[in-house]
Amino acid sequence: MKPYEQKLGVKLWAEEDRPREKLLLHGRRHLTDAELIAILIGSGSKTETVVDLSKRILAFYDNNLTRLGKASIQDLSRFKGIGEAKALTIMAALELGLRRKETAEEEVTQITTSGDVYRYMHHTFANLNHEEFWILLLNRSNRIIGKFLISKGGQAGTIADPKIIFKTALENNAANIVLTHNHPSGSLKPSESDDKLTKDMVASGNLLTLFVVDHVIFANNRYYSYKDEDLI
Repeated sequence: MKPYEQKLGVKLWAEEDRPREKLLLHGRRHLTDAELIAILIGSGSKTETVVDLSKRILAFYDNNLTRLGKASIQDLSRFKGIGEAKALTIMAALELGLRRKETAEEEVTQITTSGDVYRYMHHTFANLNHEEFWILLLNRSNRIIGKFLISKGGQAGTIADPKIIFKTALENNAANIVLTHNHPSGSLKPSESDDKLTKDMVASGNLLTLFVVDHVIFANNRYYSYKDEDLI
């Protein structure tokens, strides 16, 4: 490659074109996704600028930050120029962004519909490549008094132990329970085990006067509600 064809490193760019300087001069809203990621990564290589590396990573994930957020350390480390430290930095930044949005969404304090459950729990399940089972505990006015992770599994499923669920609810003086879990496959169709667990939990809850008011399944920004389907 002839000298004049080589790409200039970030330090040789015009100041207004460097991501960090651009952020200082114009603010974060003026940076592209690639430029923001470039700041996280910090450096490129002799043959590729940090911005070009960031663009390559984004292009692989169809320029979709949600897809990028699902990438593992191993996935990111496959890109030339990205080691474990840089992969961890990208993952940490995306997780902070997700939590910031989740904090804003959690202004929901009372559950009256399945939509309230979705708004409250959506970001808990976002970007997960594995299945998790959470419960929302409510008082008699259906106000949220806590949310608890019951179990975590693989892509195929996770085991939710009714004893743990009811123990957690009793210890926190809950009156009502909302069951929630995700399907990493993207399918909203409940499995046979989902149906059995829901039926058993409802029956046991009625005996304990600790009522299961809904079971909501999350998948790809959509949800399925047993309550809405008149199955609870």
